[in-house]
Amino acid sequence: MEALQRIAERVNRNGDPDDVDTPRPLLTIDEFFDGNTSVGSIGCNLPQAPLPGAFYDLFKRIPARDDVADIRVQVTAFDDPDWPFSDTVYVMTTASPEDVASWFDTGFAPDEVSEGFNPGVTCEPYVVPAGVRPIGCWWD
Repeated sequence: MEALQRIAERVNRNGDPDDVDTPRPLLTIDEFFDGNTSVGSIGCNLPQAPLPGAFYDLFKRIPARDDVADIRVQVTAFDDPDWPFSDTVYVMTTASPEDVASWFDTGFAPDEVSEGFNPGVTCEPYVVPAGVRPIGCWWD
């Protein structure tokens, strides 16, 4: 199965992700980045939008930390036929939002980092690992 077909099936599992009533998919970093060559699928408004592979490399390093249990990429939209779009990544951690923000190099820095899932946004079912909490990293 090709990467685009695989992610399209995964992202549409709970309905059309462009419908506000559809729970936002929470993908693993492998699900979101495997085969992703679409610049702007994440971090599109950064001064120099990094390649998806650069974000992937960063997100593969973060779970190696002792204070991180998981990372999930929230699919915000799939209105570009090349790849789904994300503006939010959740780090499941014991670290503070300030600490999580410090893990991003300047060229990758989120606009906001806060504790918890975004209020008013319904996500697909996900069990937060015991002993950690979600820290949301949002790019405008």
